[in-house]
Amino acid sequence: MRILGIETSSLVAGVAVVTDDVVTAEYNINHKKTHSQTLLPMLDEITKMAEIQLDTIDAIAVSGGPGSFTGLRIGSATAKGLGLALDIPLIHIPTLEAMAYNFWGTEKYVCPIMDARRNQVYTGVYHFEDENIICDMEQTAIAIEELVDKLNEMNNNIIFVGDGIPAFKEYIDENLKCGYSYAPAHQSRQRAASVASLGKIYCEKEMIEKAEEHLPEYLRLSQAERERKERENGN
Repeated sequence: MRILGIETSSLVAGVAVVTDDVVTAEYNINHKKTHSQTLLPMLDEITKMAEIQLDTIDAIAVSGGPGSFTGLRIGSATAKGLGLALDIPLIHIPTLEAMAYNFWGTEKYVCPIMDARRNQVYTGVYHFEDENIICDMEQTAIAIEELVDKLNEMNNNIIFVGDGIPAFKEYIDENLKCGYSYAPAHQSRQRAASVASLGKIYCEKEMIEKAEEHLPEYLRLSQAERERKERENGN
């Protein structure tokens, strides 16, 4: 089984190919270029370097959100276009679950935090049990204060991962009472290989969708939509 993974939910743009249980190729970049500039050239590069033919791919796993509205739309459009062209299914991978999967096998709980602005984070809580990833708190958008309160109630040893760490580290250090640590650099951001690896598991469970059915999961309205609603409510 060969799965193509696409990650565009944040500043990180990534593509990876997992063949059975082997990461055949992976290309991630964390830079301020738009994903429309980087994604297809990255895909072209790894398929050339690893001598992979696109018609040998069985399914496309795409990081489905939450995250950057623009980034998710670019990733979704790319995955849908490839899926339709190759006539293969898509696999919707929750972004935060894929981030937690970076820590497969840890005995600690994993809490991804993505900076959602307005003092909020996109977050969830996960742990591993019998080689399976278990969701303890569904991905959501909440205030950092509410998240820390929930983690204090859970009282588990936590690993934080994600671009929300620099923004909220000071608040966490001052208010979190349970044991915790921060992810090292090589595990601290989204990885396309994690998306593709989870995609293989989802595919084996037949958790797939047609390319035309795929929609990103934003969790909340975009800034433009919020501003429009505010104007409407003001009138």
